[in-house]
Amino acid sequence: MKRLFDVPAPAKLNLFLHITGRRADGYHLLQSVFMLIDWCDTLHFELRHDGAISREDLTDAHLPAEDLVVRAARLLQQATGCTLGAHVGLEKRLPAEAGMGGGSSDAATCLLALNRLWGLGLSRTQLAALGLQLGADVPFFIGGRNAWVEGVGEQLTPLSLEDARFVVVKPPGGTSTPSIFRSPLLKRDTKPAIIQGFAANDAREPFEHSIQSILDIGHNDLQPVAQALCPDVVDCINWLQGHGLQGRMSGSGTAVFARIRQSCDLSDAPGNWLVKDCKNMDAHPLLEWCSG
Repeated sequence: MKRLFDVPAPAKLNLFLHITGRRADGYHLLQSVFMLIDWCDTLHFELRHDGAISREDLTDAHLPAEDLVVRAARLLQQATGCTLGAHVGLEKRLPAEAGMGGGSSDAATCLLALNRLWGLGLSRTQLAALGLQLGADVPFFIGGRNAWVEGVGEQLTPLSLEDARFVVVKPPGGTSTPSIFRSPLLKRDTKPAIIQGFAANDAREPFEHSIQSILDIGHNDLQPVAQALCPDVVDCINWLQGHGLQGRMSGSGTAVFARIRQSCDLSDAPGNWLVKDCKNMDAHPLLEWCSG
């Protein structure tokens, strides 16, 4: 195998996000449900025999030279002693500073693809342990299932969710994740939520729960801080409300989403907003690329 083309890296939405505490090392403890959606970046991989890692930006995203894709590839080389290299072409479609895990998903896809391209044979568990060194969201994308998430993002229990549609709105304004988590306005003591029957679930099989019941569990603790830092978030939520939709921010970025139960005309969005009609995904497209 010398090439892998059109490899997807899907985004995720946080159906809710609670900050339940803080560890002694400063990392925040959270509860959330991460859900995959069909808005994706696309990556292309070509084998190099000289051990070099190169990356080509196939859009106008102006990515840094040492982005998470390059870091993921080098980490995999170092961890396995692999002497092969790769050239990676990245079609960046997911917006930055959106709270949708775009960079983490790219890194996860890179680890999965190079594990295959280089014939390393690492398990998904081994790749997830490497991915955690790159970011707390990376193991989720490697795990490949919608999940109830706890800890700092590394404790994942698979969820099975019904099919649904969502509108995702990304305004031009962005926020800094560190600035949100440093803010004195951030609520850090939300009472832990419990989904009925969750403790009895066998984690080897996805736990079934309705999307609406999960949305009803809570809110996004980061949203009030983000709204203070970026009024565009408030504008998005108000615009969705004007269409009869309940908007909520995803993650620590400024993307806002709402569930769509019936067709509605969203063509009056400001021209500098990204508005995407998405469907959720039952599993990551690369789920079968390696064993557990």
